[in-house]
Amino acid sequence: MGLRAGTQDRYAVEVGELWSWLSPTLTRVDELDDVDSLRRLQYALHLASEHAYGLEPPEGAASAHAELADALACARDLTGEIAAGSELFGADGVRPLLHEWRGAVFRVRLARMRLATPGALPTSDLEVDDGIARPLVAFLLALGGALAFVGGATLGLWPLWTLGLVGVCASVLAYRP
Repeated sequence: MGLRAGTQDRYAVEVGELWSWLSPTLTRVDELDDVDSLRRLQYALHLASEHAYGLEPPEGAASAHAELADALACARDLTGEIAAGSELFGADGVRPLLHEWRGAVFRVRLARMRLATPGALPTSDLEVDDGIARPLVAFLLALGGALAFVGGATLGLWPLWTLGLVGVCASVLAYRP
């Protein structure tokens, strides 16, 4: 059973603590040149992953929190593979995996950044239900535009061709989900 964060403030404090002890390790990623430092990073990522798993995010932050937990687990696993490969094959043996590993560590930072950004306004306040009118208009504009484009291109009538392009572009503006 995980910690119940309850409020956005408590959750932010818990994630801040998680990041405060993981951040110094991640800032020294370029300095990791021996197996022991890779194993320390793997252990730090393991602890952070467990800590993130134990938190319950507030409403609206579940997907960003799941992304952070998954990024931590993937970075931990890849760091373990790099450390094991480095023990077996040396630094040159794991060179092909370094880009993937750096990407996994970057993904942790990106997930943390997405989690730290304030959430968007609730969709219930912004959502206006137009029914099927806007999607239907967009579909008809796209269909008519595509037919006009093909017809204009086939017959060599550039005004019809241009009208088709305008129709397709207007369909994108007519319905933006």
